[in-house]
Amino acid sequence: MIKRYTREEMGALWNDENRFKAWLKVEVAACEAMAELGIIPKEAAKNIAEKADFNVERILEIEKETKHDVIAFLTNVAEYVGPDSRFVHKGMTSSDVLDTSFAWLLKKAGEMILEGVDKLLAAIKKQAMEHKFTPMVGRSHGIHAEPITFGLKMAVLYDEVKRNRVRIEHAIETISYGQVSGAVGTFANTPPEVEALVCKKLGLKPAPASTQIIQRDRHAEYFSALAIMACTIDKIAVEIRHLQRTEVLEAQEYFSKGQKGSSAMPHKRNPIGSENMSGLARVVRANAIAAMENVALWHERDISHSSVERVIGPDSTILIDYMLHRVSGLVGNLVVNKDRMLENLNLMKGLIFSQQILLALAEAGVSREDAYKMVQTQAMRVWDEGADFKTLVLACPNIGAHLSKEAIEEIFDLDYHFKHVDTIFQRVFGE
Repeated sequence: MIKRYTREEMGALWNDENRFKAWLKVEVAACEAMAELGIIPKEAAKNIAEKADFNVERILEIEKETKHDVIAFLTNVAEYVGPDSRFVHKGMTSSDVLDTSFAWLLKKAGEMILEGVDKLLAAIKKQAMEHKFTPMVGRSHGIHAEPITFGLKMAVLYDEVKRNRVRIEHAIETISYGQVSGAVGTFANTPPEVEALVCKKLGLKPAPASTQIIQRDRHAEYFSALAIMACTIDKIAVEIRHLQRTEVLEAQEYFSKGQKGSSAMPHKRNPIGSENMSGLARVVRANAIAAMENVALWHERDISHSSVERVIGPDSTILIDYMLHRVSGLVGNLVVNKDRMLENLNLMKGLIFSQQILLALAEAGVSREDAYKMVQTQAMRVWDEGADFKTLVLACPNIGAHLSKEAIEEIFDLDYHFKHVDTIFQRVFGE
């Protein structure tokens, strides 16, 4: 992933140095496990643990000749260890190292991602509590519907991000499995006890059954969970982008001192952060498809998945990590224009109360069909003539025959729509 979208901590997890460190963890853990079980001399395992090291440039140099990264790695490690290196990788296959270390890296990345999710939850909750009763118009099809509050909008997002957290937690659990089962997964040259000890040392679980690889449905779940998180971030971003449109202007990204919106138009304040989120979400979603394509491999393995994972492993985790921290800032620093929300709420001159008139007429004994026709007739005049809806309703003899002036006046009250806000917040936030 390019540096522009890489936070230092997550980027460091995936650099060549750390990737080879993860490989070495597996190899050393395997040697220690075999020594514990009496398969190799304990002195040899101790020597390996103390001396085992590598040099990235040297590995890459050897790989040019061997055309095999794991062999190049083992050759370089042997240069540090000496004669006892004959016990390194004993009875193992490349995928034992690659898949177990990949699981360890994905687990570490997932734990960092959860920290980002918690940061986003905190930012959303702050806005929700602050704007619990800030009225604004709700929209369906992009058209004014009925009143909501900005806090309710945030509560819906909070609840969705919580679901994402659960999905990611489960995906981390699913991916946190290693293997040291040898070629085609039969443990022919290394007993299952070695695998169990290696996985325990690395904070993983042994895969109940593997071929020459960990089965890729696990990875598909992991990258799909990240993709759904990206969808939610995209959803937040799209909402901000819509609310920031000049004609709406109910909320906008914070515009810092010295920031410039356009190289041509000095007046511009563009939702560039949100647009960035929408764009990057497409990459993470696409990577999930690639992970799904990796599930069906030939027989006990092929390596068509390998090249894919070298890209999507770092890229998806790095991007989600970056996106979570950036969108947390966007939400936390969002400029909320309460006055414009109220102005837009009244833009359609009371049409947002049409359903309450309909329901009141039905409760007064009017058939739903007749009530709908009465209300729609006056509502269409607002659209066509720009008249005030309440004025039209009060002046309509058909409606007046069933509803008193006092009853109509009472209907045009925002508090009617917000009487269950506390209940919704209790469900979402537990407070």
